[in-house]
Amino acid sequence: MSRRILIVGAGFAGTWSALGAARALNKAGVDGSIEIALIAPEPALHLRPRFHEAAPSDMRTPLLPLLEAVGVRYVQGRVERIRTEAHDVDATGADGSRFTLSYDQLVLASGSRLYRPELPGLREHAHSIDQLDEAAALQRHIAHLAALPATPARNTVIVVGGGFTGIEIATELPGRLRAAWGNDCEIDVRLLEQAAHIGPDLGPGPRPVVEKALRELGVRWRVGTAATAIDAEGLWTSTGERVEAKTVIWTAGLRASPLTEQIEAQRDPLGRLHVDGDLRVRGVDDVFATGDVAFALTDDQGHHALMSCQHALTMGRFAGHNVAAALLGLPTLPYAQPRYVTCLDLGGWGAVYTEGWDREVKLAGPEVKALKRMINTKVIYPPPPDRSAALAAADPEAKLVE
Repeated sequence: MSRRILIVGAGFAGTWSALGAARALNKAGVDGSIEIALIAPEPALHLRPRFHEAAPSDMRTPLLPLLEAVGVRYVQGRVERIRTEAHDVDATGADGSRFTLSYDQLVLASGSRLYRPELPGLREHAHSIDQLDEAAALQRHIAHLAALPATPARNTVIVVGGGFTGIEIATELPGRLRAAWGNDCEIDVRLLEQAAHIGPDLGPGPRPVVEKALRELGVRWRVGTAATAIDAEGLWTSTGERVEAKTVIWTAGLRASPLTEQIEAQRDPLGRLHVDGDLRVRGVDDVFATGDVAFALTDDQGHHALMSCQHALTMGRFAGHNVAAALLGLPTLPYAQPRYVTCLDLGGWGAVYTEGWDREVKLAGPEVKALKRMINTKVIYPPPPDRSAALAAADPEAKLVE
């Protein structure tokens, strides 16, 4: 009877987990006695780091040819329930049918979702770029506004949340809005952050560069201020101010997939599962967690992986290798990703590149845009559907960032 490795999720971590597991089984000379199955709503990788760009509907790449090339079975469905004691999951298919899928080893790579608190009007009236359909809806909304009179409210866009995503969409918007509404349009893009500084998680290193880019692009920002209510015509702030705007974009933070709550294990405040060095969920021997659902140390200095594509790409490789090794009774590899860099897109101004966890600025300006474009159009994409090339790329100990 064949055994099964089941991978939940087709994001960056899930895709690379599948490739990493296929590589490990191939290296061990295992034939068809072990099946690798990947379950997700569709066989496509959504390129979430690019959702702030124009034409977000195109930011997806098919996975089925790649999965078939490396011998991974794709199962279309959405996992609704995980039963670790029974070693199976309940899922719903695209046609609404329900089915159960068993496993011997599980990799949870179900990603994260935008955090939406119980704020009046948030779900009804705010846009986001968290998921592909939401980013596409924002693009349609911008196009629709082009037919309306050029009033201050139509021309005002408020981005709530001054973190990585908020900065990228805010700096991209001036170019996108002028392309949609005309170069002579007097646009008003505003960035609202409740912390004391823009980019609170980025630290002070790149902040002067970010603020310079915002100023030169004409993006206004306010810190120490939160949104308290949102409606179709604008929002209210914690200072009691009313801002009229037909477009509000919410970017305030992420939370791990709620599937983590179905596994009896410790979670961090973001819902991520605490994992051992090999990405196995602590106390649950047959379940590995990777990507945005894993609270994992990246080095021996106490740094934990972020909810980022950069960490998911490598974590997926390790999780895939280790889940296969565990099933074969072979030694697993300790996940390590000590090198950390950022490349923050700053729209028409350029980009800023930093190195290290203190985010020391190494490059900034228009010339860095080419680096960001290379990352977003090449580095984060999966390999072509060639078995040898794909398995070689899945080596967990290969350096992703030089």
